[in-house]
Amino acid sequence: MQQNQCPTCQSDLQWDGQYFCSDCQQHYKKLVFCPECGNEVEKLKACGAVNYFCNTCNELKSKSKVKVNWEKV
Repeated sequence: MQQNQCPTCQSDLQWDGQYFCSDCQQHYKKLVFCPECGNEVEKLKACGAVNYFCNTCNELKSKSKVKVNWEKV
């Protein structure tokens, strides 16, 4: 399972209602983008599985294929 890591120090991010790095004392927002068109995708959760849907491509995207960026809050 892939952990969410701080983009600055690579420590595992904690969840306190937002993603939080205890080493950097910084909150982050996770942004997920389609690998084909580059637009932001929607997160879909069903039966314990997580996938993403791109409204532009009108397709499901695997969590292993999407591009993840972190934005400071």
